[in-house]
Amino acid sequence: MNRLVAAALAAAALVALAVAGWVVAAALAGEADVKADTARQIKRLMAGEFMWQATVPLVAPADRPDDPCRAVKDPSIVRYKDRWHLFCTIRSKVRTHQVEYLSFAEWKDAAAAPRHVLKASDGYFCAPQVFYFTPHKKWYLICQASDDRWQPKYQAAWSTTADVADPGSWSALKPLGARQAGGKSGLDFWIICDEAKAHLFFTTLDGRMWREETPLKDFPGGWSEPVLAIKGDIFEAAHTYALKGLGKYLTLVEAQGGRGWRYYKAYLADRLDGHWKPLAATREKAFASMANTRQPDPRWTDCISHGELLRAGCDEKLEVDPADLRMVFQGVLDADRAGKPYGNIPWRLGLLEPAP
Repeated sequence: MNRLVAAALAAAALVALAVAGWVVAAALAGEADVKADTARQIKRLMAGEFMWQATVPLVAPADRPDDPCRAVKDPSIVRYKDRWHLFCTIRSKVRTHQVEYLSFAEWKDAAAAPRHVLKASDGYFCAPQVFYFTPHKKWYLICQASDDRWQPKYQAAWSTTADVADPGSWSALKPLGARQAGGKSGLDFWIICDEAKAHLFFTTLDGRMWREETPLKDFPGGWSEPVLAIKGDIFEAAHTYALKGLGKYLTLVEAQGGRGWRYYKAYLADRLDGHWKPLAATREKAFASMANTRQPDPRWTDCISHGELLRAGCDEKLEVDPADLRMVFQGVLDADRAGKPYGNIPWRLGLLEPAP
């Protein structure tokens, strides 16, 4: 090998080493940026500082000539096998309350996804929550329902399936057996589990959120007497999550009034049976409201109502990524709901995404 060839090879080796060094440095810098952004987002969360960007409406009432659909609302959603599985209440002319299912890979495809009304009940059932209960290796749907054969006829109910992607596979609804709170059955029932127990949360439309519990071995039965969890200016749609990696729990609950018709408050606790501390729980400092949400053009909602965080998993622990909170919610313009009975309000679904 002559000197010129050797020199060329040495130079090429030096260039390769330099490029490799640049690649490693860039990767480390990128990783550092990600870690810094994660720390920044968690710091904002723990300080109760939230800013959102609303998407355009992503899901609207389906066109059903035999039973005109007026609203799609109360979403519950899981990500499983690279698809979103969305369950929601629909308000229609013939049947006032039903649960509808749709599935899609990306949110841009949501509007075109086929719609399926669940056959778990032929009567009133709505406000679904869906999760995979690991001990039973089944999917559970929790909802509020009414059946003349039950006592009381209106209460929390459950259904199961082995295949969340098959809307025809859900079992017939059964009553959950939850206790009444002060003679009231509550609404918007929500279950989350820790290592030992399942905890059921619900509100009673009087400024109170309640909690019941049962050992995991007794689920879905065996519920305790309700105890007061939160009392204040709260309304409905109380949803509780585990903040992954932080050892804390986040409760979001809908309130009324302030700048916007409906908005969301947030509370934190170290345990599901612990004390809930206000995090972003006033009209001036809310979790999500018209005051901290940027709207697309054209504007399509004047409230943030009944929402579900996008979870980091799909099981009973209900974990969310504290550095990447996103929320599917129902919204409507004041002008579009004005003068209409509640059942005719044209709710649609959109997403809240973190704003810079």
